[in-house]
Amino acid sequence: MAELLFDDIFKVKCVNPDGKKYDKVSRIEARSEKLSMYMLLDVNTEIYPIDEGDKILMVLSPTLNYDGAPVTSYSGQEGKKSLADKFEYIMHRKLYKLADEGSGSDLKVEVYASFGGLQMMLKGDPLHCVKFRVDQNMFLLLRKLI
Repeated sequence: MAELLFDDIFKVKCVNPDGKKYDKVSRIEARSEKLSMYMLLDVNTEIYPIDEGDKILMVLSPTLNYDGAPVTSYSGQEGKKSLADKFEYIMHRKLYKLADEGSGSDLKVEVYASFGGLQMMLKGDPLHCVKFRVDQNMFLLLRKLI
């Protein structure tokens, strides 16, 4: 099994906290249940609607392959079992910034990634962010939970 960079269940607290800016994209604000991480995430809600109160499983992975082999191209993946089979919404791109906020026991790490222009900011305890590095390619996978 491929080693995941991050996984947790998030509850959507707010959709478009700063108002709706785009027709097909919404920004969600969510808090994780297990690790108490905060997330802002842009989602193409025309193809994957998300509402306030929804619970979503969010996974960040360096690959879709169960054996951990890198994905060099999405073409040729048809018919091959992968992590993607277990999720409803998938984006791929790059982590572009890591930043510290606060100090001492109040220190938080902010992880910034862009998925073709759709942004993610994940903030929380530095211990939960040790697998991240700048310029790292990753897949973001989402699945709604009932």
